[in-house]
Amino acid sequence: MIKRFQEVQERVRKRMDKVKHKIAVISGKGGVGKSTFTVNLAIAFAAKGHTDRVGILDSDFHGPSVPKMLGIRGQMIASDSDGILPLIGPLGIRVVSTEFILPDENTPVIWRGPLKMNAIRDFLSEIAWGELDFLLIDLPPGTGDEPLSIAQLLPDLDGVVVLTIPSQVSQSVVKKSVNFARRLNLPIIGIVENMSGFICPNCGTKIDIFQTGGGKRIAEELSIPFLGSIPIDQRICEDSDKGKPFILEHKDSPAAKAFMEIVDKIEKFLETSENFNETQEVGE
Repeated sequence: MIKRFQEVQERVRKRMDKVKHKIAVISGKGGVGKSTFTVNLAIAFAAKGHTDRVGILDSDFHGPSVPKMLGIRGQMIASDSDGILPLIGPLGIRVVSTEFILPDENTPVIWRGPLKMNAIRDFLSEIAWGELDFLLIDLPPGTGDEPLSIAQLLPDLDGVVVLTIPSQVSQSVVKKSVNFARRLNLPIIGIVENMSGFICPNCGTKIDIFQTGGGKRIAEELSIPFLGSIPIDQRICEDSDKGKPFILEHKDSPAAKAFMEIVDKIEKFLETSENFNETQEVGE
């Protein structure tokens, strides 16, 4: 059993050696827009000079939605001598999702924990991701099998981005996600507050439909970075349903600009981490 796990770890390591940065997107609860955030974050990275070098692992097995948001739904994965091939989305984003192995979009995934763990293992060890600058892992809500499997299989994960919305219920659950990451020694890149106020498409006025500032308060309370707030824009939902990434369609919108600012902060975090690791190695 131990030998088999070590063999799997070695296969994962060989695949992931070609991926420069690995980032997981987590949330304590559902309904916070995590997959939408992950898709647009990937597009933002690709648009900032990483075209053809960004990947998304959609590990929300029971509700995969990344393919639809990227307009690549209804396709099936194939393979060649190097392994299983990811599907290609806008700006060359490479995508793997359980939806690509189901007979149709209405087929449910009825898996217990071990099957989901095996699927994550196969996605990381058998997929021919190729050379990537960023692999974003869209995890389902909570702190169960999928996040734990990622933490175990990717000990060199660069970190996690924690997503919340302004509601107090969401904010209280965020603390569990943060504590989960800390217990597993996963670097926390920061917190993002999604659905933070509504921007009127006609006049540009911001209306606080919900309370705002909760994400920042939690970040300060837990002493972790606050990456930014993304306002509600009805076009985000409309574009996702059409399979068109929002920030490509509305580059000058406040929400798109918020995504780009978040990318800047993530890149700064990664750069600082790299410099710290290099300093540690020199010291040793």
